[in-house]
Amino acid sequence: MLSPTARRVVVTGGAGFLGSHLCRALLARGDEVLCVDNFFTGRRALVADLLDDPRFELHRHDVTFPLYVECDEVYNLACPASPIHYQRDPVQTTKTSVVGAINMLGLSKRCGARFFQASTSEVYGDPQVHPQAEDYTGNVTSIGPRACYDEGKRCAETLSFDYARQHRVDVRLARIFNTYGPNMHPDDGRVVSNFIIQALKGDAITLFGDGLQTRSFCYVDDMIDGFVRFMTAPPDASGSAIGYGPLNLGNPHEITVKELAETVIDMTGSRSDLSYRPLPQDDPTRRCPDISKAEALIGWRPSTALRDGLQRTIDYFDAYLLNV
Repeated sequence: MLSPTARRVVVTGGAGFLGSHLCRALLARGDEVLCVDNFFTGRRALVADLLDDPRFELHRHDVTFPLYVECDEVYNLACPASPIHYQRDPVQTTKTSVVGAINMLGLSKRCGARFFQASTSEVYGDPQVHPQAEDYTGNVTSIGPRACYDEGKRCAETLSFDYARQHRVDVRLARIFNTYGPNMHPDDGRVVSNFIIQALKGDAITLFGDGLQTRSFCYVDDMIDGFVRFMTAPPDASGSAIGYGPLNLGNPHEITVKELAETVIDMTGSRSDLSYRPLPQDDPTRRCPDISKAEALIGWRPSTALRDGLQRTIDYFDAYLLNV
């Protein structure tokens, strides 16, 4: 039986990397969770152990079609988030971000549900301001190979705040920076998963460009804590709009991609060499969040040290490789 404070929560993209961790956190809190995923990049195996929980339901559904359920909260995480995956079908990627946002915002409007939109640091493009604060409008191309994701998310942000202003939907908009940890897709092409798998196999570790471009990496448990804190915070006290955000969520500790590769080699005891390849088009050279707003509004700051999070991720992929 649900507790009086339990919520009925829809998590789109719930069988993906972040979504699977979020489903577990919400169940641990006592909520009833409807996990929605079309399995384009999500994996049933990530939530298979939850299927016996009477408060958990898995529904195969594409958010580009309307969803008719009753709920108290919607976390809209549906969208492939790595270049390899979102460039595989760029038209569908844009539809997922834009049409999917319309459908999930419409669901929230009908149910009076609080709405969480997962946006991305990619809305800043290749930034000319460093670190990136929420009031920076970005340096983004609308016609490049990454635009299906970047511009799709920018449009989803616009829709979220238009629904807040026009329809009074209680919106929470988070801009997510690089996140890593167990349940990452092994073939997503992201540097953490790529480097760990290559190191564990003894393959050359692939660096694009000179490897001196920077990223900041947030461990998944810290990121999910940020999601839940943001979603449970009271509405913006200014009263100017129900829309709450955008809010950067990420780790402000900056590291070069080459330093990350060398750290992974050291931690795995690998003999992998570094292999350099040309930098992909529109790949940002620097990425680091200003999280002062998150610290002030929701008291959030990541607490997991990079080596600690990497060790848990290495252990996850080590076990994964033993079973493939």
